[in-house]
Amino acid sequence: MARTGSQFAAGLWRIFGYFVVSATCGVLAASLLVPAVASAGIAARQSIIFFNNLPAELTVDTPSQSTKVLTADGRTIATFYAENRVRVGLDQISPFMKDAIVAIEDRRFYEHGGVDGQGILRALASNLTKGGRQGASTLTQQYVTNVLNESLMSADKGDRIVLNGQKSIGDKLREMRLAIELEKKYTKDQILAGYLNIVFFSRDAYGIEAASRHFFSTGAKDLTLPQAALLAGLVKSPSFYNPEVYPDNALQRRNQVLDAMLTLGRISQADYDAAVATGVELHITAGKQGCAGAEMAPYFCDYVSHLILNNPAYGVDLPARVKKLYRGGLTITTTLDSRLQAAAQQHVDATAGANPDKWGASLVSIGPGTGRILAMAQNTVFLPEPGKFDTQLNFNVDSKDAEGNDLNGAGGFQPGSTMKPFTFAEWLKEGKSMAEKVDASRRTYPLDFKWKSSCGKVLGAYNTKERNRGAADDLQNNDAGYYRSMPVDYGLYNSINTATFAEAAQLDFCGIQKTVDAVGIHSGLDNAQVNMHQLGNLLGAIGVAPLVLANAFATFANDGTYCAPVAIVEVSDAAGKKFPAETTSCRDAIKPTVARGVNLVLQDVLKKGSGVYIKPKVRGRFPVAAKTGTSNTNGATWVVGYTSGVSTASFFGDALEGQKRPGQNITVNGKFYKAIDGYMLAGPQWANYMLEVAGLYPTNEFPPPPESMTKKPDRGD
Repeated sequence: MARTGSQFAAGLWRIFGYFVVSATCGVLAASLLVPAVASAGIAARQSIIFFNNLPAELTVDTPSQSTKVLTADGRTIATFYAENRVRVGLDQISPFMKDAIVAIEDRRFYEHGGVDGQGILRALASNLTKGGRQGASTLTQQYVTNVLNESLMSADKGDRIVLNGQKSIGDKLREMRLAIELEKKYTKDQILAGYLNIVFFSRDAYGIEAASRHFFSTGAKDLTLPQAALLAGLVKSPSFYNPEVYPDNALQRRNQVLDAMLTLGRISQADYDAAVATGVELHITAGKQGCAGAEMAPYFCDYVSHLILNNPAYGVDLPARVKKLYRGGLTITTTLDSRLQAAAQQHVDATAGANPDKWGASLVSIGPGTGRILAMAQNTVFLPEPGKFDTQLNFNVDSKDAEGNDLNGAGGFQPGSTMKPFTFAEWLKEGKSMAEKVDASRRTYPLDFKWKSSCGKVLGAYNTKERNRGAADDLQNNDAGYYRSMPVDYGLYNSINTATFAEAAQLDFCGIQKTVDAVGIHSGLDNAQVNMHQLGNLLGAIGVAPLVLANAFATFANDGTYCAPVAIVEVSDAAGKKFPAETTSCRDAIKPTVARGVNLVLQDVLKKGSGVYIKPKVRGRFPVAAKTGTSNTNGATWVVGYTSGVSTASFFGDALEGQKRPGQNITVNGKFYKAIDGYMLAGPQWANYMLEVAGLYPTNEFPPPPESMTKKPDRGD
């Protein structure tokens, strides 16, 4: 029930009477000038006992802080926060700010012991004579309130926060008691630093550093006198004094702060005159939260965030990990190279940035021998924008990880002929020469054909039509003139489908399976094994993510050693505590001599094979190998290529509908294509990008394979 004005005044007089009694008896001094409320009929001594029995322990946890995701070269990718806050030390805060906040909020801050008796009496007298409810909270008390509120917010109990105007006398007494004990544990400077780092300035700014950046685009240490005075005045009522909305209110309040600073001798008359002569001069930098507000690489950001949220090291369950990411003040250093990322984004946008038919373009690069993801870009925006192709799906990564956790990936695309080098690798592994000829004129294989499978697995049909026909589908090549006998290497660099099947007819499919597994290739939808005993997978029928393909080809570049992809190299919190990151995990996957043989032939792809029409030309600029790829309906087209230092998968096609749309009779960037092929769009995208970035990493010559691998066998053919 609300008290009447007379009852409230009577209560205040009882408080005032207690001060008089306490001062007379020395009780106030013994209590460090802390008031207690004595109801009618309760003795002063009982009030002191009541006060002293209030909770005295306050856990001052580090307040919620922003998490930063950084490139390997230290540039900010994105910031995650529930409250936009960056903690800084007192030595990183302008002296103007420290003086301003003390002058306007608690001028006796360095004199009292947490509760200001003089301030309470002054507020009491004002309330009795002038009416109203003038506060008397010290900075220490305000800090206590902020710590308590922050604790509730972090525990998702924000509905329990009691606003200042709604506090009971019991709430105020508890606040005072905690403030006194806090002053026994911490120095004044520690309390001031804690307060300035936790206090609320606006919806987008918690703490002085975030406020400085938001309102003035500068750090707290560089705040000028008028800037500091404006921010100091803002904490009393962040909405009423918001300079973005109410500049006149903010200016009036700022000048009150300057008056207080002048009165206390914190600034000179000249400083005061110069400061009040300025207007509200804002330089707003709006907060950008999460991957949607990323400064670069939003999809790589999204991938990194999923790696954190899927990792039990960051919390026992998903809510705990979300809290760690958004409130934990982590610094997540990633593998991304900002130079490569900028180039990748430029080139995917140039290929198909705002196409109305929503054709997807993507680039992803990885470092051979390190597994480090160097760039990850696609031609879309994370949130809807007029005239833009938007999606939150990441074209470059799997839909799920190996444990079934969500990665928000598109689930891969049919790799087409980019799968052919792995059959060729098995050919070399089984000791065959790349110069040996195969019968690429054969276009059908009966269902009872004796394919070899030493592990006993049954081979599946090329596609579902075979069961009704009693034979394999009529294999098609891209050009009619290649249904003939040809050397195996010729068949690969010209990407001849019938040559790949003719190779497979002489190989152990269990060996092909082992090769594909060894280089990390798997289904992009469910992370399952790509079953190479299903004949269609020889030509890339199962969707594979670009990151996976880029890394598989990096194995060739790395002399046959596979290194698992790595995106995060270091994670620490604001206190310097280290969290588990990702470490490069490498294994022998392909014999070095086999990898060298593949490298030799894939260099010929660009010199005289299926990639010869890629413009601009990359060959001759540095040692480089690549393979083109196109799905049956032209809905997915590729070039995957590498130097010794960078392996890149370039994709263009139907990224959202699983290649259901054929890439035929389409117009991209004003140019009509009857049927797109890997060299047409994915190829130039890859070549332009690699010409720009390859030189930033090693471009060594690939070691040659042994002569026996390239020598034509003496078999009379």
